[in-house]
Amino acid sequence: MGVYISDAEIQVAKGRYDEADPNASFTLNAQCYTEQKFLDLERETIFHRTWQWVCHMEKVREPGAYYVADVQGRSIAVVRDRSGELRAFYNVCKHRAHHLLEGEGKARVMTCPYHAWSYNLDGNLRNAPHTDSLIDFNKGDICLDQVKVEEFCGFIYVNLDPEAKSLAEQTGNLATEINEFAPDIKDLTLARRLTFDIKSNWKNVVDNFLECYHCPTAHKDFCTLLQFDTYKVTTHGIYSSHMAKGSKGENSAYSVEGGSCDDHAVWWLWPNTCLMRYPGRNNFLVLNIIPVGPDHTIETYDFYFETAEPTEQEEEAIKYIRDVLQQEDIDLVESVQRGMSTPAFESGRIVNDPAGSGLSEHALHHFHGLLLDAYKQAVR
Repeated sequence: MGVYISDAEIQVAKGRYDEADPNASFTLNAQCYTEQKFLDLERETIFHRTWQWVCHMEKVREPGAYYVADVQGRSIAVVRDRSGELRAFYNVCKHRAHHLLEGEGKARVMTCPYHAWSYNLDGNLRNAPHTDSLIDFNKGDICLDQVKVEEFCGFIYVNLDPEAKSLAEQTGNLATEINEFAPDIKDLTLARRLTFDIKSNWKNVVDNFLECYHCPTAHKDFCTLLQFDTYKVTTHGIYSSHMAKGSKGENSAYSVEGGSCDDHAVWWLWPNTCLMRYPGRNNFLVLNIIPVGPDHTIETYDFYFETAEPTEQEEEAIKYIRDVLQQEDIDLVESVQRGMSTPAFESGRIVNDPAGSGLSEHALHHFHGLLLDAYKQAVR
């Protein structure tokens, strides 16, 4: 690794965070949210070493299908080879480092648009024009650099750490939980993507997602869409689950009438993926939180339904999330970022409900513990 942190800097970051007891804990120091060095550290110690969400399996279901993703500045091509095996490679030609593929589609071979070097879908070099006279040049010695890839609960994830344990192994019972609430997930299709540009650190966005202590104050309408007294938050290993029953009252955003599920089931997966199953017709939503700068984050919000064309009720749900819920959250986290950038704030108290209700911030405390563990891996 090229980015390091000292023991003294770890102590500053930790501040008054209490690893053992959220009832006695503060949040991490605001410097973690405002200084470039922490984002640089996170890119290397977290984002380049954790499982990163890429797409729904529908994008690479057939042999020859490919999908290109960016993992914090590193282009990765996910490919289904001719034998049906899922593979992922650094999207970099071994000749002069040009990207091989763009976007998504189908291909028999991967051909570089720069000098036409081509690779089979297993990554092996297939053809390199005008190389017959080269000394000690053997096509059989050249292969694209592979990246760990995994299909998990209907979605594709990649991990740039060659030593990483599988996502299924790291997440314990998460697959069982998701399949209980969304057994149809592999059959859904992408219907809409929303993109939000946020003037806040990515961790503020995650912090906000992980607690509903703010909901009765800042999301009054949202609270009416749920039976809020059933809201329960549970932390596990590298994820947390956030569960509540949908409201029985009439509403256009989360109508349970005629739906297959009346549960609001949400999972946060370390470090930056949020998976959601809302009341109504079969659906699944993926919120991906992408760091850009210390005070700049991009969110993508993908909606998966039974059909690519949303129903009228599903359109209402999309509009509610786009125009109401997300705008409320964006205003919140941007204000928090501005406050953290002043000398008036260093850290704040964690509010914890031992019963694990939606009014508790214990999942935020859990996230901060994982952040500190990652920082410690870079101590020099």
